[in-house]
Amino acid sequence: MRPAPTIATCRRAVKVWLLGAILLVVLAGCAPLQASPSRLVVFAASSLTDAFDDIAATYEEVYPGVEVISNYAASSQLAVQILNGADADVFASANEDQMQLLLDGDTIGTPPMVFASNDLIVIARPGSDIDTLADLAEPGLRIVMAVPGVPIRDYTDQVFERMAADPAYGPAYRAAVYANLVSEEANVRQVVSKVSLGEADAALVYTSDVMLDVNVIVIPGAFNVAATYPIGVVRDAPNPVEAQRFVDFVLSERGQAILAGYGFGPIP
Repeated sequence: MRPAPTIATCRRAVKVWLLGAILLVVLAGCAPLQASPSRLVVFAASSLTDAFDDIAATYEEVYPGVEVISNYAASSQLAVQILNGADADVFASANEDQMQLLLDGDTIGTPPMVFASNDLIVIARPGSDIDTLADLAEPGLRIVMAVPGVPIRDYTDQVFERMAADPAYGPAYRAAVYANLVSEEANVRQVVSKVSLGEADAALVYTSDVMLDVNVIVIPGAFNVAATYPIGVVRDAPNPVEAQRFVDFVLSERGQAILAGYGFGPIP
């Protein structure tokens, strides 16, 4: 017959149980926690949307544990947001004017680097009779541009300024084109959308923005402009080390190959 447990044996059993419970708690506390992803916020021009989505996905594959959060808009809008204290690690602009604005405001922490180039092309609504640059001045044509201050609008204005200075077109041509302006959009993606949906007849956009469902007219080199894209780390970046690594990746051979696949030109 098993002897009845004594108070002493009960106390020993309780102590053993308590020690075991404490040990389990300690071991649980020492177990490695699943690290939360490193967050990287990239502010990029809207014309970079497709290319930078691909770059971000590739970057996350190469560097597991990093989450790239992209914010796309007109470079001018993004620059204002950063100047006003928006949390951003990297800024990629569609022109150097907006990057210079941040440099003047002491909000870029490293010297910006040009990472891509682009030029302009005319897109026309499918089924339209627009075949030449001269057709853009035809009365009643619906032309769409971005709002003034957005890089694609600045470049568009430069193209028509050059054409106005050429005797083959002249100031009257430029005036007729702008008389056909029916809409001003927030960024180049919205400009492209207006034409592809048939809500406008023509627009000047980046070559990298050309889609299959629009007609295109090449702008001669004498009138075209070279758009350059600079990138830099924001001075007060929440994640500056990761930001610099992302910039380096964009400038790398792999990053450049992705950009080329989306129609961007090489570093000038």
